[in-house]
Amino acid sequence: MVKADNGIKITGKEPPKIGVYICWCGVNIGGVVDVPKLCDYARTLPNVALASEYKFMCSDIGQGMIMEDIKAGKVNRVVVSACSPRMHEETFRRTCEEGGLNKYLYEQANIREHCTWVTMNDVPGATRIAKDHIRMAVAKSGALKPLKVTTVKVEPATLVVGAGIAGINAALDLANSGYKVYLVEKSPTVGGHMAQLDKTFPTMDCSSCITTPKMSEVARNPNIELMTYSEVVSLDGYVGNFQVRIEKYPHYIDQNICTGCGHCIDICPVECANEFDLGMKPRKAIYLSFPQAVPGEYTIDMNHCIRCGICAEACPTSAVRYDDKPEYVDVKVGTIILATGFQPYDARRMGQYGFGRHKNVINALQMERLLSSYGPTEGKVKRPSDLKEPKSIVWVQCVGSREFTGKGRKYCSRVCCMYATKQARSYKEKHPDTQLFIFYIDLRAFGKGYEEFYNDTAKNYGIKFIRGRVAEILEGENDNVIIRAEDTTLQRPIELEVDMVVLSIGLEPREDIDDIARIFNVTATKTEDGFLMEAHPKLRPVDTLTDGIFVAGNVVGPKDIPDTVAQAKAAASSAATLMSQKEVEIIPYFATVLDHKCAGCKSCIGLCPFNAITFNEIESVAEINDILCKGCGTCVAACPSKAIVQNHFDDAQILPMIETAILKKPKQEEVEVE
Repeated sequence: MVKADNGIKITGKEPPKIGVYICWCGVNIGGVVDVPKLCDYARTLPNVALASEYKFMCSDIGQGMIMEDIKAGKVNRVVVSACSPRMHEETFRRTCEEGGLNKYLYEQANIREHCTWVTMNDVPGATRIAKDHIRMAVAKSGALKPLKVTTVKVEPATLVVGAGIAGINAALDLANSGYKVYLVEKSPTVGGHMAQLDKTFPTMDCSSCITTPKMSEVARNPNIELMTYSEVVSLDGYVGNFQVRIEKYPHYIDQNICTGCGHCIDICPVECANEFDLGMKPRKAIYLSFPQAVPGEYTIDMNHCIRCGICAEACPTSAVRYDDKPEYVDVKVGTIILATGFQPYDARRMGQYGFGRHKNVINALQMERLLSSYGPTEGKVKRPSDLKEPKSIVWVQCVGSREFTGKGRKYCSRVCCMYATKQARSYKEKHPDTQLFIFYIDLRAFGKGYEEFYNDTAKNYGIKFIRGRVAEILEGENDNVIIRAEDTTLQRPIELEVDMVVLSIGLEPREDIDDIARIFNVTATKTEDGFLMEAHPKLRPVDTLTDGIFVAGNVVGPKDIPDTVAQAKAAASSAATLMSQKEVEIIPYFATVLDHKCAGCKSCIGLCPFNAITFNEIESVAEINDILCKGCGTCVAACPSKAIVQNHFDDAQILPMIETAILKKPKQEEVEVE
């Protein structure tokens, strides 16, 4: 038995008195169907005590109508026929609760997205479909049962995964709010891709000047436990009580006593490719990723180290540990923020551009490193073939983006137009006599100050913007590069020979995004493009469908630095809001195993996307963690013994909807509209 807030005792056994409330939603619904006739029809349905309509049921007046009817005892079940439950289900549940009714004695009929929006040119058909939805919602409503909300305590600590600019900002905001933060980064240093950039558009600020102070602040903050060269390997628990296991990779240098003096680097005889400089400059087997790296202690790359022992002899603090082993750390947190970022598109997949074959065809991230004052050429851009400064450069846009051949991604990566403009402008400032060309499909300058930045660059810097997609890139004499394209404005083919080509590569999901989604139980929230998906793109842009886990930055999709930082701060705010409540409500849509029916076949366990099902070896039955369970229904459908039932969606509630949809379909004459 559940007691409502106004003192009314509701056991779920009272005869249903259903109130049906139909929303016009302006012309979205009211402009397509005859709402008054829908009201008249609803009154004829079994157990319907009253039916009302209003222009906007989600307004204060509309919600007030529902509360008044509940308080007056006119209804003990509520059906709102309006928009998608994703939009306003929680709104009307709160309305029911404030009126004194258990909020799970509520059902929503979606007659906007599922009816009027897809049947706008067929008024009789739309009205018939609307009647179907209302009739099914009423059928389910009569079988609803009051559910009890479970609350769990929330651990006041957060795990932030990824220490790029998104993870850094999220961690700092939470730490400065007084919460414990575990910041885990897979690389030996923090900073992410932003640390590789030269300048940022449209202000042309030095990227490292912005990033480095934030990196240092993260390392010094007493509320942040920084774990670089580490990775989350497993996650158990639920919102408020996540149990996280973190593997800390061996540095082979004792990070506590290394002083970063650099003696070991000076004498190391082994050179290998430098990942931070994208292979354009070698590094030693013992290394620091870049001069401003945080933390500033060294790491040995054992894939290239020959164990000669020279570095151990030279180390003044005896910090070298050739026998270093991985370490595992277990932490408990209440919330998690995923900020694992993106990976640059591999231009080798676009074979017509010759990346990896032609010496002087590079990608845009390599150009960033060449422009950087602490890059492989100390800010002096040089051709890879002969180390001469190029006198003519072409930027090729949309490499891997807006690509429908299967070699790239269909979406726009958002940042490429602007970083190409920035790079060309930066190079032109130092080399005013050079010829620079940008081949584009459409220039997209969408952010604050971006259009002005593009216009100023095109007008005052002499950079030529050519509308047209490059067809192929060939190698010419003296390692020059030949561009074959079409100027779609002039409608004529173009062939240019230049010193160097920069491919403006797009942003795509990390290679390990599937592993990330699996470990953090957010597999069900991936987009077609492979990024993690928000719970709602407008109303819950940093939430996932797994309670307590939030997303920020490019793990959700391509975005620039301002949008990345804004989303990181939003994720930190959402996590802090949840933790400040000290306890959180769990929606009681979980499934339950009927022990007397369970055959112990375990077929449900492997199917659960949220790892909520375990097996009780003693009783030989499956058990479902009602906190981890999100009510997806996969186990219910798969159970051969029909031993699993789900709250709010059991057979007694779903079958009446199906029966009334099939057996009681209105005749054609019932839906005629004058």
